[in-house]
Amino acid sequence: MAIEYKRLTEAELETFIDMRIGQLTEEYVSEGRSVPEGVDLKSALFDYYHRHMADGTFVSWLAIDGGRIIGTSGMSFVEKPPYFTCPSGKLGLLSSMFTDPDYRRMGIARNLLDHVVEEARAYGCGSIHITASNMGVKLYTAYGFKHNGNFMMYNL
Repeated sequence: MAIEYKRLTEAELETFIDMRIGQLTEEYVSEGRSVPEGVDLKSALFDYYHRHMADGTFVSWLAIDGGRIIGTSGMSFVEKPPYFTCPSGKLGLLSSMFTDPDYRRMGIARNLLDHVVEEARAYGCGSIHITASNMGVKLYTAYGFKHNGNFMMYNL
């Protein structure tokens, strides 16, 4: 098995989106939630990725085996007013980390994470944030991510 790693392009976008929806569905179900009906996530994701890939504020790396995407990653770049621990104000928001169940525990997610972390570093980010699934916490903790007990969210 020779896993190839490459940056996401428009050519893989539809497959990437289908995998993202599958990942989100898997996470919802594993947390005991039901997937909301009537949400056109595919169109919303296509719009988001298309716009932000074009302006350079979203990048993704893929793991490919025999022409088939078996792992994904994503990094969105945002900016907020600078603060002491992030004087650039630039943040990376990690998302879309997914590895096909048949390929898990083989270092693929770690390799994908290396690629997008390097993209964030090159963009000038001072920090990377993620809302981790239960499955991903081990990977991110081993990588060096720390829990931030102050993180809060307000749904509109």
